[in-house]
Amino acid sequence: MRRLSSLLARFLLASTMIGTLSATPRAEEPGAPEALFPELEASRVRLEAAGWLLRGSATFIGQFHPGFRSRYEGRVSMAPGAVQANTFSADLVIGRRLWHGAEFIIDGQISRGFGFSNARGAAAFPNGEAFRLGSEGIKGYVPRAFFRQTIALGTTMEESEDDPFRFAGALPRERLTITAGKFSIWDIFDDNRYAHDPRTQFQNWAFIGAGAFDFAADARGYTNGLAVEYDDGNWGLRLGALQVAREQNSLALDPNPLRGWQALVQLDRFWRIEDRPGAVRLLYGASRTNSVNYRDLISVNFDEAASEQLRNYRVKHNLVLNFEQALTADLGMFGRLSWNDGRSQSWMFTEQDRAVSLGLSLRGARWGRPDDTVGLATNVGWLSGSHRRFLAEGGIGFITGDGRLRYAPEVATELYYDIRVAPGVNFGLDYQLLVNPAYNADRGPISIFSVRARLAV
Repeated sequence: MRRLSSLLARFLLASTMIGTLSATPRAEEPGAPEALFPELEASRVRLEAAGWLLRGSATFIGQFHPGFRSRYEGRVSMAPGAVQANTFSADLVIGRRLWHGAEFIIDGQISRGFGFSNARGAAAFPNGEAFRLGSEGIKGYVPRAFFRQTIALGTTMEESEDDPFRFAGALPRERLTITAGKFSIWDIFDDNRYAHDPRTQFQNWAFIGAGAFDFAADARGYTNGLAVEYDDGNWGLRLGALQVAREQNSLALDPNPLRGWQALVQLDRFWRIEDRPGAVRLLYGASRTNSVNYRDLISVNFDEAASEQLRNYRVKHNLVLNFEQALTADLGMFGRLSWNDGRSQSWMFTEQDRAVSLGLSLRGARWGRPDDTVGLATNVGWLSGSHRRFLAEGGIGFITGDGRLRYAPEVATELYYDIRVAPGVNFGLDYQLLVNPAYNADRGPISIFSVRARLAV
């Protein structure tokens, strides 16, 4: 931890010095973009005008939790001793305009590191950058490679929000967008302006997306599929057809998308109250996976061979109500209510069957730091009756299972402060409290302290 603190202190000092020198465009370059490296940013803008998208980012998260109470533990429990863990990821995004409204985007990524106990032991896991496939060394892969066509349905244009996977500029207010290829489901669905990105906002899985929705993804969080979106500024409708994981929490996707699939439909409503934006999103999903019902797993006493015979393609129903509202120019409120039927195994995201999250996000204008953000949120997660009995009988899921269970709802609370050090450079401090981790009142609570450093160009 001393080495980690020293490295982060040097990073922060260097970033501050660089930002002081380069945040303001030089006088001989009027109108140059505000950036850590103005000449590089100006070149990137010229490339984009010529039809080439080039973006990059790197994120480091270091976390520590002291020892906590643990009457017993299983093979996927979070280790009860004092533990430090960290993750690092870097992306290079390249895009090319093909014809009017059409673009191809590819994202190359490297990552290393682990979450606590290899990202196990809590359904509301505290690091959204921690995959369940951690590594000691650098791993490279392509999480996104997709084609997107935007079709204008009207002549009115509006400025688009900053998106590292989209060319900058105005978009038709009324439009149809078709996306096909490999991407994250959160690139399109269950968006929320205050809680959706672990690299800049809340880090806990429960605030990145709806905790009780078993989102289609491989073990790194990506899938193949097709999405169609309609937007007119007031309403939005999004449809998706996606591949699911071949096995529970597997990196491989099901090779037969006609048998294993997830179908999504999301209805959005947008509004403004005295120029303060708000939105509500209702998302339904049906997932068909080659899984087993919890009651059947209990009936065969979790015998692996017998459980294999019980596997069959079955549908799980998922539902999310997601809202956001700006209360003032600086303060925003958000929340999610999510549910799944809880009969068959949790397969891809995490192990919650009902969840409620609520939070606030405040920009720092009141204390002279308009680009800083403070966030506070709480999530409460529950299990279905059969899922609860499965864990109480000694069942082990892919992220929860202590061998025994004194059941209680799992509660995760997070407080963060994200500091803008310089253009494109942010440093964050984060505290999380997990009560009844993995729904077990015999373990925890766990206090988690985090630091985050991010560079984006």
